[in-house]
Parts: sequence; structure tokens; C-alpha cells
Amino acid sequence: MKEFNFPEIEKKWQKFWEEKKLFKAPVSPKNKMYVLGMFPYPSGDLHMGHARNYTITDVLARYFRMKGYDVLHPFGWDAFGLPAENAAITRNIHPKEWTFKNIEESREDIKKMGISYDWSREIFTCKPGYYKWTQWIFLLLYRKGLAYRKKAYVNFCPSCQTVLANEQIVEGRCERCDTPVTKKNLEQWFFRITKYADRLLEDMKYLEGKWPKQVLDMQRNWIGRSEGTKIIFKLKEKDINLPVFTTRIDTIYGVTFLVIAPEHELMDEIIKLSPERDKLIKYREKTLMKSEIERTREERKKEGIFTGLYAVHPLTEERIPLFTADYVLAHYGTGIVMGVPGHDQRDFEFAKMYNLPIKIVIQKNGEPKNVDSMDGAMEEYGVMVNSGEFTGLSSEEGIKKLNEYLREKNLGGYAVSYKIRDWLISRQRYWGAPIPMVHCEKCGIVPVPEKDLPVLLPEVVDYLPKGKSPLASSEEFINTICPECKVKAKRDPDTMDTFVDSSWYFLRYVDPQNDEEIFDKTLVNKWLPVDYYIGGIEHATGHLIYARFIHKVLYDEGLVNTPEPFERLFTQGMVLRRTDEGNVEMMSKRAGNAVRIRDFVKERGADIARVYTLFAGPPDQDFEWTDEGVKGAERFLLRVKRIFNENIEIFINITDKPPAPRTEKEKALIKKCYKTLKKVTEDIENFRFNTAVASMMEFLNNLYVFEDKKSGIFAHCLYIFIKLLSPFAPHLAEEIWSWRNEGSILTANWPSVFEEFLKEEKVIIPVQINGKIRGQIEINIDADEKEVIEIAKQNKNVSKYLNEKNIKKVHYVRGKIISFVVSD
Repeated sequence: MKEFNFPEIEKKWQKFWEEKKLFKAPVSPKNKMYVLGMFPYPSGDLHMGHARNYTITDVLARYFRMKGYDVLHPFGWDAFGLPAENAAITRNIHPKEWTFKNIEESREDIKKMGISYDWSREIFTCKPGYYKWTQWIFLLLYRKGLAYRKKAYVNFCPSCQTVLANEQIVEGRCERCDTPVTKKNLEQWFFRITKYADRLLEDMKYLEGKWPKQVLDMQRNWIGRSEGTKIIFKLKEKDINLPVFTTRIDTIYGVTFLVIAPEHELMDEIIKLSPERDKLIKYREKTLMKSEIERTREERKKEGIFTGLYAVHPLTEERIPLFTADYVLAHYGTGIVMGVPGHDQRDFEFAKMYNLPIKIVIQKNGEPKNVDSMDGAMEEYGVMVNSGEFTGLSSEEGIKKLNEYLREKNLGGYAVSYKIRDWLISRQRYWGAPIPMVHCEKCGIVPVPEKDLPVLLPEVVDYLPKGKSPLASSEEFINTICPECKVKAKRDPDTMDTFVDSSWYFLRYVDPQNDEEIFDKTLVNKWLPVDYYIGGIEHATGHLIYARFIHKVLYDEGLVNTPEPFERLFTQGMVLRRTDEGNVEMMSKRAGNAVRIRDFVKERGADIARVYTLFAGPPDQDFEWTDEGVKGAERFLLRVKRIFNENIEIFINITDKPPAPRTEKEKALIKKCYKTLKKVTEDIENFRFNTAVASMMEFLNNLYVFEDKKSGIFAHCLYIFIKLLSPFAPHLAEEIWSWRNEGSILTANWPSVFEEFLKEEKVIIPVQINGKIRGQIEINIDADEKEVIEIAKQNKNVSKYLNEKNIKKVHYVRGKIISFVVSD
């Protein structure tokens, strides 16, 4: 009998795996499988919420190794950015010190879980050897016209003291600190992701059926492609174009006012021309203090202010009052909307509030509308009326004709608008990759030559956020020489958003030490795309869009051969746990309900944690961590230990080829064995880890009740079982496998299914109801009573005698007959 101590066994095998370098991927694969979990911010102590993600990727990596694949399963650290910087500020230590301290602690925790990462490929986005190439990507985009700088009203977090991209705002609040976001007018760097909007949509055809539908839908909605019409109004007081995008150009003759967003780039000029200058300035300031969620809330009263200026209707030449209102956003459409109160409910409410005229230009079913009796807008399509030469056309035909007319008259025409905005990547914070640009009074904005990369982040003392970039106060950093005219110049003081770092990291894993180029494209194209990518659904409209965009830029540059970076995506659910107050919340240090990896592994072992997190529920759904669940996983592994301990001799002498079954019980056991093998195999490849573990638990019960423990079939089933368990509880499986003296179980082959053992023997049995034969059904000979009942209920001849009846008793004689006693 072998003695077991889970924590001690785990230390033993973790040391063995590391010494033998069993997780090291080849440089150039023959039969590749790239398995990747989204890399984390280094946050110090890791808990079981983190462990779930890492364990999912590890099951896949271990399984595919045993299937004979060359597996790349790397790990690294998304080490720049606000989380590390804010934590460091709170603790009054330097972000670099805080980051690397946390990395050391986190790496130790991950290794305690037995995760099969190739640590030789570990990357750190905050190290110069990595961010040199982040800066190289910036220069590539700049060269291609995809990186530009402009002054714009941008999202600003007063607490974090930095600008935010739209994707970093949740319900009007900073995703990091939950502070309401305001607007500031600043010079910022943007990536022109809108140029790739159609590609991002079109290439989803490669992801259908491989990515969660919910993620694809979220991305489609975020990109927000709309087909419509662009029409040019003119400001009456000055030759200024006021472009409007609309999907309902058939209502153009019903326009009675225009509304421009308070933060629109034209507002400065409008304020100068307006007799209401002071009011407009105050209104804009007031608006910029509101969140976008608050401004666009449906039930909110629509408020605005008349600018004192007018636009000219492009078709009727009528004078149209120009308002500014907070419900219009500068980044949506053109930031200017035409008010058609007769046919848009929001415009109707606005017109009623400000006593603006309402015109009927669309009728439905030929019924005239009395404007005075209207209690809401008529928003449906219909027939155009009061619409000049277009009167009498259907809405659909009118839209077509008006687009042609506007194009011919150079007043607009068919257009496509997108909800997605260009990616704002400037950050007024210290802990990030410096933007590799120089500002010269003579030459303007000049890129740093590639040979001078990286632009190093200085280890400044004063890195506290003050609303402007801390690097601007570092004389050593900010002062430089212009690369073109060689006179004194200034570096760009901003750093890049951490999402830029994470937009390409999966490529660097392939060639992490290369200092001559971003990566060897021959090697990258042997490993890409990532076959399985695992992470949280919260990244659907952030990281996952940015990574797809940057990958397409590199694709266009000829550096990668695949249009998409990730072949299959899986989004795991969260681990929940009760707090001290009794609330069930996401496991986190902040909530005070975290189960730390190091504490749990020390007390009970990693394999128990792994099996529990995999068995607790479908991996794409949340589950609540409970002590009862932990104990259940522990009992299962102890039962595994016991059955192998009690049958060592027969296990270590069996071969991988199954002997021929001699008895009916042996036939039943070997069939159950290979049905379990087939199910576990299919479940692993389709992320059904909970049902895979359930199948193994059920099969273990079969092994326990099988009477002939000296049987070769029983021994062969043990041999198959321990291989199935290996990806889930690798330490225990490795320990038991070592008794055979055949090397690591990682180098053993995944079992092959012998189809002859899966053939189902069919029989036809009678169905008796209240003593009378009512039909016959075909069943598998080894079907249990529950399966037979369901088959009987689905039989046409039988179901009419069972439907809406009270089944009082069922008696099933295996393979012979099933009898029902029913009542009304």
C-alpha cells in the first residue's frame, strides 16, 4: 500500500516536470497546438477565480500533448497600466518595484497549481525588450497613416487623472475606480481603427461557430455599422458645413431644427458667432460634467439651448434653428442630428418642450395626420407627403431617389456610419510604454528612428498623477534632439494605453528573445493562429477588438499569414463566494471572499482545487465556491487513490491493448470504459469539463462494484482511467503512473477508442400498460430503466396511453419487457 500526501506529492512532480523541461515547446512545430489564456495584470496573491482560467487551458494543453501535438502553452504579464500604478501609489512604492514583487508571488502561486506553462517564453510588457516592439508597432501605424494626433474632447477620469478609451468606461464610470467620467479637450494620439471597421465585421465569417455568439454580437453592436445618407446643411451666418447622417432621409422635408453636440469640434466657431455666447459656454461646461449614460438615458427629459444661429435646409432653403443639446454625442454619427419631430419620438419631445414646428411628411395607409392631435411621432415607413417632387413615393423608393438626387447636386448621398470611434491610446500616466515621437518647433512632430528604439521609460521619482503627464517633469527624459534637424526638441510626454501592449503579445511568445525584429515571421506563421484562446467575456469590446485590429495591420504588412489571430475563443465564467455579510459576490480580494491559491494548496493540494473548479459547473458559467464542493472533489480523488492502492500489482503489469472479455460483466465493464473514454475526449475538446469529470466519477463507481478485481479487463480499465484523469489531476495521475516505471504520463499516448467495444446490441421489447400490450420499442440491451421509460413515452402507439396519465408504478425486466401501472 502506498501512502499519499497531496501537497507533498505535488511538490515532487512539479520539481520533476521542471527538471525534465516537459512543458518546453519546440522552436518549430511539426504538429502544432497553440493553447493560450489571456495574460493577467500582476496583482500579487492569486485566488481560485484566477486558478479556474489557468486550469482550463492546462487541461487542453496536457490533453493535446498526450495526443501527440507539439503544444505551445506560454505565460506572461500584462505589467504596465493603471492597476499596478494605482496600487503602487496607494502603498507609496515605485510601480516597477510593486509590479515585479507581485510577479514573483503570482508566478509561485501558478506553479503550485501544476500549470504546464513553458516558462522559457515568459514575457513582461514593462521590460524594454518587449515595449521596444510595442513602440515599433506605433511607428508602423504612424507610417501607414493609422496613428494620428488631434485635439478632441475625450473621456477623463478625475480620480485616475488620465484619459480613457470608450471601451474603458462602464455605464459612464471608469472601469478601474468606478468614478464618473467627464470630458476634457486635449491633444491626444489615436489609432485609426475605423479604417478597419468593415474588415472587422466581414472577417467574423472566419469566427462563426468557433467564437461564442454573444461575443460576436457584442462586437457587431460595438462597431455599429449603419447604412444611410449624409446630407450637408449650411450655417446661415457663415460658410460652414453642418453634415448630418440619417437612416431616414425620406423624412428630410420634415426637418424643423438641427441639434449639435456641445463638445463638437465646430462648437468653438459657433460660440464665437452666437449672440448667446456666455450661455453656450456655461451649457457646454455643464454638459461635460455628465456621463454619456446620463446624457442618453431614454426616460430623461430632452434639454438643450438655442444657439441664436440658423442652418439652411439644402432642399427647401428654409431657415432652420440650430440648437445644442446634451443628448447628442459628438462621436456618434457626425455629432449633428436633424430634428424631425413628426417622425422621431425624441425629436417630438424636444419640439414640444421648445415650441418648435412639427411637420407631417410620411403617411401610413393613406390616413392624414392632424399635427395638433398628435401625442407622439409616427416613426413607421409609409408614403412621402409634403415632400416636393418626391411626394407620393414610398419611404423605400424615396430613400433611393433622394440619395441619387443629393449625390448629383453634391449635397451628400449614400453613406455608412459606424458607432466605433478611433482608438484613443494616449495616457497621462507614468507606468506605460513611452510614445516614440518628438515635438520639434521647426519640423513639427517627428517619429523616433527605429534604430533608436526603445525610448526608455525613466525611473522618475515624481510619478504621481496630476492631470498631465508625469514624464513632462522629467528633464532627462523630455529634452532630446530632433532626429531630422538635430536641434533641441521635446519628447512626447504621454504613455500608451496598456491595451496596446496586449494587442500583440500572443505573437511575441513565439519568438520572445528576438532583439533584431518584432518576431521571426516564419516561426510565427508556423504557430499562428492561436488554436484555443481562453479569457473573460468582459474583453469582448476591448482587448479582443484591438488584438484583431493590430493583427490585420500586421497581416497587411505581410508579417502574418492569417487574417484572424484566434481560431477558437472560450469565455469562462466567474467564481463566486459568500462574503462575511452573506452576499454572493465575485471572488476577489476587494470583496474579502478570496480563497488564496497558496493557502488552499498548502492545506489540501492543487489537484483537489483543479477537480473542484472543473466539476463545479459548465466552465462558461459562474459557480459558487462552497466547502461541500471541495469535500466532494477530495472524496473522489481519495477513492481514486484507494482503488489503485488496492490493485497495484495488476495495474503495473497490464498493457495498453485490452484483452478479450470473457463474461457478460466484463463486456459491460469494457463497454463502459470506452464509452467513458469517448465522452471524456469529446468533452475536453468542447469545453465540457464538468461532464467529463462526472463521467469519470460514474466510471469509478463501476470499477468499485466490479467483483473480479483480478480480471485483465478490470486492470485495463484502470490503465485507461488514470490516463483520462491525468489532465484534470496531473499530480495524482503522475504518482500512480510512476509505479509502472514507464516515464512521465505526459509522454504516454492518449488512449485510442476501440470501436468494437462501443457497438450497441439492440433488442425489441413489448410495452405493457395496465396488463395489456400496447406496443413494442427498440432499445440498447444495456439501457437503464430511465432511458427505457423515455423511449416508451416517445413511441406513437404507447404515448397515447401514457400522456396525461398518472404513472403509479414501473417494472422493467432488462432486455425483456417494461410494464406501467397508470391511472387517470
